[in-house]
Amino acid sequence: MSLIIERGELNLDFRQLETFIEVANSKSFSRAAEKLYITQPTVTNHIQNLEKELGTLLINRSGKNISLTDAGNLLYKYAINIVNYCEMAKFDLAAHKGRIQGHLNIYSSSVPRKYILPIIIRDFIKIYPDVSFSLLDKDSKDVINSVLNADTDFGIVGAKYPHDSLSYIELMEDQLVLIAPNNKLYTKENYSTLKLEEILDKRFIFREEGSGTRALLENKIKEKNIDISELSILAYIEDTETIKELVSLGLGISFISKKAIKDDIESKKYKAYYVEELELNRKFYFVYHNRRQLSPLNDTFKNFVLDYIKVSSK
Repeated sequence: MSLIIERGELNLDFRQLETFIEVANSKSFSRAAEKLYITQPTVTNHIQNLEKELGTLLINRSGKNISLTDAGNLLYKYAINIVNYCEMAKFDLAAHKGRIQGHLNIYSSSVPRKYILPIIIRDFIKIYPDVSFSLLDKDSKDVINSVLNADTDFGIVGAKYPHDSLSYIELMEDQLVLIAPNNKLYTKENYSTLKLEEILDKRFIFREEGSGTRALLENKIKEKNIDISELSILAYIEDTETIKELVSLGLGISFISKKAIKDDIESKKYKAYYVEELELNRKFYFVYHNRRQLSPLNDTFKNFVLDYIKVSSK
């Protein structure tokens, strides 16, 4: 597909513009190739042909660092509009026919993926039944990096990582509790309170680095002037189900979302406690890139989530 601007007899290839946008967003030729399902030499060829057609350098290539030239920044604004207008036309024509189709990739940390996203998707599908989803489980830091690297336009996280290009909107509240083996060492009733000094000599199982759960816990422990490195840490684990299983087997204690343990507590798999000196309330956020033009479908879903948040907060 070619778009022809008659003045100056300039021919702009639509596919080359898409490639240029992807390279600009991801700041990587290889990552752009992966996202567009083409080879890296093809990406290079598209950019070179576009630069030749326009008679100017669009991208600074300095080692591994990729950045737009002044001409590249100028073209980027128009390229985004050209591509998005085409997408909007297809989207609106599909809507006119009564059928909106497409696929959404949603990156989320584990708790909202299990306890809030299914409800949002259910309500969205009632309106747009021909849209499909991929739900990708990533920790908060990985979600943020995916948004900044243009792998996705938005995500759901359990911790804020400040950045000028990111906007955060509160989605839900949560609380971490301590889970401990259901044995003779822990005789207090579930959801009673332990003192911090009662657990400091125990073996801990922590979430992996980048997890919002771990970030909150480490910050709260440091506020009590406790050196994390002096704790006995058995393991760092990504999967919360594995953590729960290890705790139930008596291998250590851990902190986990209160929303994730209700059934396990009822079945006496392990026990749950509050820790007196640790305030472990937290929030989950819908995060999106505020300087990137979204596709019509992504923009529709983003606005749907924002409306959901407004209604839920009333």
